[in-house]
Amino acid sequence: MLKFLSKIKIEFNTLDPRVASCMEFLAQCNARKAKESNPACQVLVKRRTDDFPPQITVTFVNGVEEAFDATSTPAQAIRTMILEKGQLLETEQMFREAGEKWPVIIPEEELHQFAPGTKPRKAEEKKQ
Repeated sequence: MLKFLSKIKIEFNTLDPRVASCMEFLAQCNARKAKESNPACQVLVKRRTDDFPPQITVTFVNGVEEAFDATSTPAQAIRTMILEKGQLLETEQMFREAGEKWPVIIPEEELHQFAPGTKPRKAEEKKQ
């Protein structure tokens, strides 16, 4: 998960009963496997003393920053979103390295073209 991120900022008041998501996400970030995936990723924890709601802010390697309200978003949902966006970043990078335009735009007429079946040939041969 951390390999797609350059910085994580977790803010919460330790006395706030809504900190569960922050604590779980922090534990995931501090896991050995996560740290090994990107040792350069900064994990910042800001312990607050005011009534500011728990918040998790992530910065992707491409500089895009996204903040999550940790009172209503489970840690697993945040992790899943990071992985999905990370896969999109990897795909974008592959296309750019190959000299292709991004995003890939598929012409409308190609979307409606017939596509042959995907059965393996061995299965078709056994029927005959």
